Amino acid sequence: MSTPEATPAGNFIHDIIDADLASGKVQQVITRFPPEPNGYLHIGHAKSICLNFGIAAKYQGRCHLRFDDTNPTKEEQEFIDSIMEDVRWLGFDWGEHLYFASDYFEQLYAWAVELIQAGKAYVCDLSADEVRQYRGTLTEPGKESPYRTRSVEENLELFGRMRAGEFPDGSKTLRAKIDMASPNLNLRDPALYRIRRAHHARTGDKWCIYPMYDWAHGQSDSIERITHSICTLEFENHRPLYDWFLDNLPVPAHPQQIEFARLNLTYTVMSKRMLRELVETSQVEGWDDPRMPTLAGLRRRGFTPASLRAFAERIGVSKRESLVDVTLLENAVRDDLNANARRVMGVLRPLKVVVENWPEGKVEQLDAPYHPEKPEMGSRKVPFTRELYIEREDFMEEPAKKFFRLSPGKEVRLRWAYFLKCESVVKDEAGEIVELRCTIDPESKGGTPPDGRKVKGTLHWVSAEHAVEAEVRLYDRLFNHENPAAGGDYKAHLNPSSLERLKGRLEPSLERAKGGEHFQFERQGYFFADPKLSKDGAPVFNRVVTLRDTWAKIAGKE
Repeated sequence: MSTPEATPAGNFIHDIIDADLASGKVQQVITRFPPEPNGYLHIGHAKSICLNFGIAAKYQGRCHLRFDDTNPTKEEQEFIDSIMEDVRWLGFDWGEHLYFASDYFEQLYAWAVELIQAGKAYVCDLSADEVRQYRGTLTEPGKESPYRTRSVEENLELFGRMRAGEFPDGSKTLRAKIDMASPNLNLRDPALYRIRRAHHARTGDKWCIYPMYDWAHGQSDSIERITHSICTLEFENHRPLYDWFLDNLPVPAHPQQIEFARLNLTYTVMSKRMLRELVETSQVEGWDDPRMPTLAGLRRRGFTPASLRAFAERIGVSKRESLVDVTLLENAVRDDLNANARRVMGVLRPLKVVVENWPEGKVEQLDAPYHPEKPEMGSRKVPFTRELYIEREDFMEEPAKKFFRLSPGKEVRLRWAYFLKCESVVKDEAGEIVELRCTIDPESKGGTPPDGRKVKGTLHWVSAEHAVEAEVRLYDRLFNHENPAAGGDYKAHLNPSSLERLKGRLEPSLERAKGGEHFQFERQGYFFADPKLSKDGAPVFNRVVTLRDTWAKIAGKE
């Protein structure tokens, strides 16, 4: 198992492991990441992946990747493949330790038989609705099933016949015999097996009974000799059941279950059900839509593995549920791309500029570095010609106070080029501005002119003749409510402006951009050549994030 970096920050889980190592209870730390292959992983899973693999790295142990594939009706090979790709993309490697709960079906069945033989499990004929009625409530004890007193022999026979396929789906379950009066509802004779005729991705049609998650999970941990079974807080009430199974079976090891708070992110939904619904109702373009919080979506949008690992480290690990500001995630990718993305120029909403004192046909190739602090990134040539494009929002005919960009009679600097002055405005019949007539100061190339005058505004630009026309997708948050899943219909909070498609005019170097490359469009944000849509000579760019948090301004936080 390898990892790009260990997580140095301490937390309460590290404290538990430190104590276990010091006491000799544990000699080698073994963790696992155990996804159910019933959907695509999301940013919340990234936190768990970084935690489990990071712990293994910190203590020179190992981390297993295990698929808890116990529900064939919802599991697909597509999800298995995507999960492995996501874990690798984040920078982690499970080595030879790839496992599936289905690898243990025979052993789980044998242990179920042992529970029956010990009088601790029975076959129940109650329907699902009847089981719920018998279960009781948080304030009232449950009622024992009328089938709870079946003999060991009868239970063994019925369980064997369940496996042989003699009974209809849903007609019987195998239940643990624990305590129907327990204050913990999970201990009120939970189901271990249900009858379900469904083709399994790995075992085919060999089985028509499948283990429940609670039954399979702890025993799978034990078989793999996991030392610390780390899961989210919703499993805290399941821990007594986890321990009961292990205490009542001849298992090779008894892992310690530890719970931590799952990730809840503002302006985001994390529920697999909700994410699946967004896909199936075409609210998004698929699981890898760049607006989705799935790792496939974040990867396609342009988030980097290093930024997600940094984010996981910054938010830390706690026992208290909280809502994490998505700005922390966006800042993590800004920090990474600020250091590593090449700077280029792209005009997203072009306004034509004619430089009247520049000769027609003349092309000057200006040298422009890719990064102001990293000369090793090199430079590229940017052509300067008579006709240019600037950003439409960089011109105002009647400038507002503190508008330091271009306006009639005013001067600005063109990045890497000259001072530019607006002489006149050309409008169409409807009164819309279609062109600016300007002049440049030929003495101001690349710096301050001889007379020492200065300007406050610096604009990006591209040559109209050499510009590359490309699709640019401006992605924003999928929801416009801080906590869309808090109540009511979460879809009512979908952001209608979460995607804007533009035909940008980009500097010619970007014609060679390959899918998967990052850039900073100066003054516009960080962009990523979409690896799914980009073709040779025709890249499509996704905005990863803006240069700063524009939502903070909208909310009045800045």
